[in-house]
Amino acid sequence: MDRATEHAEYGERPGRSETGGREATDRTGYDDDTALELLVHGVGGTTPERMLDDPRTVRVTGDDTAAVFRRIADADADAEARPADHRGGPVPEAYVWCNLTSGNGSRALWLLLLPFMVVNLAHWMRPGARHRRRTIRLHGLLVRLTGLTLTVLLVAAACEVALDLTAWQCAGTRACAEAHTWLGFLSPDLSHHGWWSSPGRRLALAALVPTALTVLLWYLSHRTWSAYESQRPMDRAEARPTEDDVEPVALGRPGFWYGRRLVARLRAAHTAAGFLTVAAAVGTSAAREDRRPGGPAVLELLGWLFNATLVVLAVVVVWVVCRRGRSERRLDRELDGHLVRGLPTASIAVLVLALVYAGWSRPGWSSAGRLPGDLTFGGITLVQGLLVLALGVVARVLHRSRPDPRTALHGLGGPAVAMLACALGGVMSAGVAQRVADWLGGTDDALPGPPILLTWQAAVIPPLLLVVVTLLVWLARRTWVLRRAETAAVEEEYGLAEAVRPRASGPDEEPEPRDTARTLRIARTRAMAALTDRAPRVVGIISTVTLLLGAGALAGAFATGQTPARAARDSYAFVAGAAQTAQALGSWLIGVGFLLFVTWGRRAYKDASARRTIGILWDVGTFWPRAAHPFAPPCYAERAVPDLTWRMATWTQTTGGRLVISGHSQGSVLAAAAAWQLTPSVRSRVALLTYGSPLERLYGRWFPAHFGPASLASLHREVDCWRNLYRLTDPIGGPVRLPGRCGPEVDAEPFKDPLAYGRTTDHPLPAPILGHSDYQADPAFAAERQRLLARIGPEVPGPRDC
Repeated sequence: MDRATEHAEYGERPGRSETGGREATDRTGYDDDTALELLVHGVGGTTPERMLDDPRTVRVTGDDTAAVFRRIADADADAEARPADHRGGPVPEAYVWCNLTSGNGSRALWLLLLPFMVVNLAHWMRPGARHRRRTIRLHGLLVRLTGLTLTVLLVAAACEVALDLTAWQCAGTRACAEAHTWLGFLSPDLSHHGWWSSPGRRLALAALVPTALTVLLWYLSHRTWSAYESQRPMDRAEARPTEDDVEPVALGRPGFWYGRRLVARLRAAHTAAGFLTVAAAVGTSAAREDRRPGGPAVLELLGWLFNATLVVLAVVVVWVVCRRGRSERRLDRELDGHLVRGLPTASIAVLVLALVYAGWSRPGWSSAGRLPGDLTFGGITLVQGLLVLALGVVARVLHRSRPDPRTALHGLGGPAVAMLACALGGVMSAGVAQRVADWLGGTDDALPGPPILLTWQAAVIPPLLLVVVTLLVWLARRTWVLRRAETAAVEEEYGLAEAVRPRASGPDEEPEPRDTARTLRIARTRAMAALTDRAPRVVGIISTVTLLLGAGALAGAFATGQTPARAARDSYAFVAGAAQTAQALGSWLIGVGFLLFVTWGRRAYKDASARRTIGILWDVGTFWPRAAHPFAPPCYAERAVPDLTWRMATWTQTTGGRLVISGHSQGSVLAAAAAWQLTPSVRSRVALLTYGSPLERLYGRWFPAHFGPASLASLHREVDCWRNLYRLTDPIGGPVRLPGRCGPEVDAEPFKDPLAYGRTTDHPLPAPILGHSDYQADPAFAAERQRLLARIGPEVPGPRDC
């Protein structure tokens, strides 16, 4: 394909030539000064009026969810043709995407999907090793299987609450049914053997709760896909027909931000897994009753057929999940065949048959004890532990093939995060079951209570919290030590090595004494900002302790067959008291934590300060496409990245001018992802300005396969120019750390924060410590931005050796 044909296929005008120079363009109405600056905000969001520093703005493209704004004075079509109106600077535009991650308080319910989001993160945390394709596929397969176990765990927990605790135990116990009169029509003692008093019919009725949960998860996944992730990226498949021509950086591949086929496949498999879990909880109980001596042979045969059908469909579900993952090398518009799409329907049919089969009359069947949930939850926990360990081995192999000392946990970030996802799922399941059991009648008195394993899992929460508190104490000590070192650096930076320093306003004024409290405040802010770099160690320790405690809970549950309090009853008084305290305290801590979790989530969507506090973690999690779990919260980048790509490509096609994309915080990640999606000729006419950027500090360390040193160096080589700004007081942003002389070329010197130590003529009031916000308030920002604008233009850029 020749160059002219390539530009025609991309739908763009010629830009930089193959040798790096700029080709002639036919830009009627525009001159060489035509330029655009596309501003992208970060976590927490903002308004277009604040981004453009003008109270009068207008939307030029987009909708109420995400849009591009301009000042009213620049809204006319020929604004780019009048560069003199902007004092030689570019026309500013603001891309506002905050509505993709914020909204009404109902979105706090998405926090209930946190385990799914965390396990999806583990998929993207694999170490960078492009040439080990089979190992990479195995890594993705293990994470997808871990995600499947989380779906089964969540639905099984709902079955435990609705079927076992409520319909089987409480409704079958006279004391519990009398205490909860709304269960009277299910109790054989209170309803005089009414139609619903049969154990099978009680289970069939209670199965509506986990069935509704599965339907809700399917609906949320399907609805959020239609609303957020259905935006099709620019189609570049025709321009890249061979595998050798595919972008070396994964985020630049044509199908990276369009995972429709995989999400639909996983949604079908996980929905079927949810329905089959409910069917198993209902049908296997009836089949176990039919296998007792003296039962009807027909029902026993039906029970064996039902169990065989469950096994066959479960194998099909696992096979669908194990199929090849994402198709990133091309824009995949096709969906899977009838077998995959028919899985939910087949599982619903099996569920209906299970309800009918369980509701069949069985004289003499009574509910006693608890349903066999110990084997179910124990099997899920064991499988999750084995998957995490296998994932750790695979991740270590990938890391050793291409080691990078900056990679978090030496490549084990994915397994550690997957372990946390499993722990979150286990804690939520154990907490809900324990609280419902306590509410219905207690675990040691009226009711047998939840499975032994869930009680053990709740009991290990206090020891885990002790570890967390110990880590917090260690972090506080490290902060105190680092603050002492930063104090000397602050004194040297602001010229406070002597006892006094002269005022910056002039030599004739009185000298200003050193402010010890001010110095310590600046040093403490820097020390606390540096704690971000210690997050890998904290995550690694918590994940390891969680794995060991989970293994201990599993071993204790199966070895003793009793709750921790009962198992330690015959031990020393101290041990028995500690076990009973841990069991009770763990149950209440989970309940209180769950309420605080939902409350903070609701506040985060309404309060800007709370959103900034936890927004970075949430935005990192929902930045990535749903590749491991279809019920994870929606990926906003599958809307934002195509928006930015289309805007940059169409603007350069129309004007042939220069373009600067300016991103703050998470906006810099979106800007980099959009730049990778551009064609090489357009990308070479784009300049990148990032500030407060987590590109290397967070994304490069935790997601080395996509934001590692090779990827960031490739981005620097292919864009027109790149400048990165940061502060030492910023807990999120940091340097890009490119190797060689390209490092100083991209990373500016750290901005001084605060701008002035004391009161001066320029700063008569105390200057605030800005940290992660208000980079534009620093005069150095305007100087760096102007220097970047001066570097872009028709001249050929210098060679880059990094």
